[in-house]
Amino acid sequence: MRPNPFSSFGASAFAGAQRPEGGRSQVRGQASPPLVGWTIGALLERTASLHAERDAFVFLEHGVRWSWGRFAQEVQRLAAGLSSLGIGRGDRVGIWSPNRPEWVLVQFATAHIGAVLVNINPAYRVAELEYALHKVGVKALFTATGLKSSDYLGMLETLAPELAHSAPGRLQAARLPALRSIVQFGARPRAGMFGFNEVLEMGGPARFRFVAQLGTTLSAHDPINIQFTSGTTGQPKGALLTHHNVVNNARFVAEAMRLGVDDRLCVPVPLYHCFGMVLAVLACCSVGSCLVFPGESFDPAATLAAAANERCTALHGVPTMFVAMLALPTFAQFDLRRLRTGIMAGAPCPIETMKRVISDMHMHEVTIAYGMTETSPVSFQSAITDSLAQRVATVGRIQPHLEAKVVDEDGEAVAPGRTGELWVRGYSVMRGYWEDEARTREAVVDGWMRTGDLATLDADGYCNIVGRLKDMLIRGGENIYPREIEEFLYRHPSVAEAQVFGVPDPRYGEEICAWIVPRQGTRPDEEAIRSFCRGQIAHYKVPRYIRFVEALPMTVTGKAQKFAMRQEMARELRLHEARTA
Repeated sequence: MRPNPFSSFGASAFAGAQRPEGGRSQVRGQASPPLVGWTIGALLERTASLHAERDAFVFLEHGVRWSWGRFAQEVQRLAAGLSSLGIGRGDRVGIWSPNRPEWVLVQFATAHIGAVLVNINPAYRVAELEYALHKVGVKALFTATGLKSSDYLGMLETLAPELAHSAPGRLQAARLPALRSIVQFGARPRAGMFGFNEVLEMGGPARFRFVAQLGTTLSAHDPINIQFTSGTTGQPKGALLTHHNVVNNARFVAEAMRLGVDDRLCVPVPLYHCFGMVLAVLACCSVGSCLVFPGESFDPAATLAAAANERCTALHGVPTMFVAMLALPTFAQFDLRRLRTGIMAGAPCPIETMKRVISDMHMHEVTIAYGMTETSPVSFQSAITDSLAQRVATVGRIQPHLEAKVVDEDGEAVAPGRTGELWVRGYSVMRGYWEDEARTREAVVDGWMRTGDLATLDADGYCNIVGRLKDMLIRGGENIYPREIEEFLYRHPSVAEAQVFGVPDPRYGEEICAWIVPRQGTRPDEEAIRSFCRGQIAHYKVPRYIRFVEALPMTVTGKAQKFAMRQEMARELRLHEARTA
């Protein structure tokens, strides 16, 4: 039997979650075991001492394999190097990179000395990069050379042409006044930049002793991470998270999957996001599991090969990743019989996809997780024993030490089963948005994080995310939740992916538009889709506009970019105003 590091949880960390009482949609997670007061450094030290010889990290594309003991040693080396660069407690250190071995070293080394890690989206271009670095005053930046068509070094030289004439560590850039050091991964460093290996070698014995002593002075409540959240309706906000936030969240996430020292987790999700950084890296660190990274970015064949060849027992991903893997013509060639669990998160999971993940990928104990960056991130998660219906129709129940309620426009909890905005309160709520008190006050009310998601809570405490407040559309006075229509469209045998959103309409205010990715080998038409809907869903929910596309615009984390679809359709519909009159 797999060792359970959370024996004190009893049958399940979620078994004690309260059901809504008193006619209100409000739940509270169980209060045991107690929250821990560990820093990330203390978490790693504990795991390395217990599981020094066990596999910790496997980066297949880079040929790197570390045990927990070896990894802890490398983290100490980098922490000493960072200190030698003049990085100290509270300094912001950026990382701009796809999934590479250096990423996790920087994650733990910055936390070990109390520096604040700033996650930079690998898809950022010049303007976004400049905003992020300038907004939080990044003092040192660790960077890859690039990813796919993105030339990271070229973009940095555009922002800081002073690099060409600067000694490493002495940058004085007009557009990035706080930035002093850039540390380059991989190839020979460009002018003005350190090589990563140089920094690893910088710390001598005295610096190692200093860093070790510094680690004992840190508090679990110190901020150690800034993650930028949605910038689709304005500039991104930097959510400030603490050791306490992410370490405890990682522990409860690991427990929900029943991860143990014998588990091996395949990680195709990006490290810059909470999914990779917390739900994968810190969750595995909390119990001594091994992490396997197939490559720098997601590739369905490489992910399946890694899961099969590395004998993985768990796999993380967003639904679109699972759809892509299941659609591979060579899918049946991969032996996935050792898989049992993992997390699917980031977007609703179509029921047919979940059925195949359970049957064809053998992930009988796959869990659904829900949360947001500002809550470190997971608030609700399904249990490994939940039914198929509970895993596709809900996001599970509230995690330990958290509260949640579904509220109306006045902030009052609604009756169970009624739709309202989901609010979450507890240890996981962020410190706030970096140097943005106004937006912090808007988001956090008396400790409650306003998620912006529309949800319901049923009589057993299971949460169903209906949609986003901003996604809800109103057609002729009828409130319409796009997710409901999307779920129905997934039943059509020719629909592989579907996204529904509203577009402006002079008669009804908004009309329904659906973008559909057909299944391979099928050629559905608009009338076939509408005929499928008629008589099955209300007439006002049948999409007026249907567009078939080869792929949906996605974020790096696999979330559909409805704003991009809406903008494109709005441009197109201006040519057809007569049709909407």
